[in-house]
Amino acid sequence: MTDDDRYDVARVRGLYTSLGDGWTYLNAHDSPQVPERVSSAVARSFRTATAVSRPEPSSGSHARPQLPGHSAGASFIDDARLAVADLVGGSAGAVVLGPSLPVLYSMLADAMRPLLRHQSSIVLSGLDSELLSRPLANAVSDVRWAKPDLGTGELPGWQYRDLVDGSTRLVAFSAAHGLLGTVAPVASIVEATRENSRAWVLVDASSYAAYRYVDIDEWNADIIAVDLGQLGGPQLAALVFRDEAMFKRLRSLHPRYADSEVTAGKLTTPISPGLAGGVSPTVDHLAGLVPAPGSRRKRLAASMAELDNYLGTLRDDLVLYLGSLSSVHILGLTGEAASGANEDRLPRLSFGVQGVPADMVQHRLYDNGLVTTLAPAMRVLTEMGADEIGGAITVALGPFTTSADIDHLVRVVASLA
Repeated sequence: MTDDDRYDVARVRGLYTSLGDGWTYLNAHDSPQVPERVSSAVARSFRTATAVSRPEPSSGSHARPQLPGHSAGASFIDDARLAVADLVGGSAGAVVLGPSLPVLYSMLADAMRPLLRHQSSIVLSGLDSELLSRPLANAVSDVRWAKPDLGTGELPGWQYRDLVDGSTRLVAFSAAHGLLGTVAPVASIVEATRENSRAWVLVDASSYAAYRYVDIDEWNADIIAVDLGQLGGPQLAALVFRDEAMFKRLRSLHPRYADSEVTAGKLTTPISPGLAGGVSPTVDHLAGLVPAPGSRRKRLAASMAELDNYLGTLRDDLVLYLGSLSSVHILGLTGEAASGANEDRLPRLSFGVQGVPADMVQHRLYDNGLVTTLAPAMRVLTEMGADEIGGAITVALGPFTTSADIDHLVRVVASLA
């Protein structure tokens, strides 16, 4: 690796015009900053989505076939599906786009009705948001829950060997927790599922994909879900199926397609072409965080590896310095119950200050130019002790975060602790 290939945070910060407003943004989990190339692409796409594309002059095997009156907006959607496929290592033909993950999860539960027969079961994660779990939980009467370790906030993989059996048709969980930063043992969960059933495995990679390279084959997952808004992209989401043949087993939700057809169109729902025009630039942005040659997929591998290395160092500093403050409690990392916590975490965490309400901590941070969020009311956070310390503040680093930002945060918190 040459010096030019290493992560240059100053260069990356230049890709975000919003960073010039004087705030230090540490809320990537809640409101990630949008790169300039993405916001510009969306504005341009909204202007041109209804325009009619001119047919390509080439008639070779790689020319994109176009019908008379083919709009530019349709091309934006095609490009978006290809970009999402590159993001996770899938096929563009196996990508289903939608306005949000809750909508896509509801559609998936509806389309899976032929598979969810009497006495079928689904295994869900107690760490996941209720907005995602509810549509799947409503699909069957037998819902089994994988429980988190309340000391560390991690999702133990061993329990899936007991939860999954021959009646299980779907196993769904998140690859990483958006507020705690814990990373799920995806490979071991998939392995346990394969040993005990023929169930499909659905992995929400939204938080994980914001920091790390995703490979659907390496995970051996059946469906990967991605909220593109969490990557600094437009407010759209996608489901990527491992194999297009899986569509044959799903009920069609679109009147144009029969149940027996093998096409992602069976799950198609209207989305904004203007927003779709920002998906490909979003993936291009992630692939261009460091200079690298090759295809977009190869550039993503190089770029995300460098991002992970860079932010991993900042994460370690954040945990070390915040954890050294005696009044600070980091959920899943502080205390005897967290003594066996896995150090492999995303650069995100939630913390509280003993004796200081979380809203007061947040106001002090705002007064010093630091943008964080109050951790939402979630059962798992409550059970981990968030309420006992007066609530928690969530900090999530972005590709543009610097070591100076970490130092500034720790200094302000120390003034309270």
